[in-house]
Amino acid sequence: MNFRFCRAGLLGAALLVPVSTTAIAWGADKVYHDQYNQDHKWDAHEDRAYRVWVKENHRKYRDFAKLNEQDRQAYWGWRHEHSDAVLNINIR
Repeated sequence: MNFRFCRAGLLGAALLVPVSTTAIAWGADKVYHDQYNQDHKWDAHEDRAYRVWVKENHRKYRDFAKLNEQDRQAYWGWRHEHSDAVLNINIR
């Protein structure tokens, strides 16, 4: 009986691992960028920077959480080259 619960728990954990390692956690204010092995806080500053990226790359705005992995990685690569100061994002 306990073995059955243990298997169910292990299966549940195995199914959650891919969700926990995605580039963005749904509903969370932190975003993980695996290429640089960094967590980023998704706040108003990051949203403004993302909107600059969207405009510079002639894209239609889409919620970051809905981007495919390739586009997310492209954004983070761009973002590491563009600080808030470079983008003239006011830091309060």
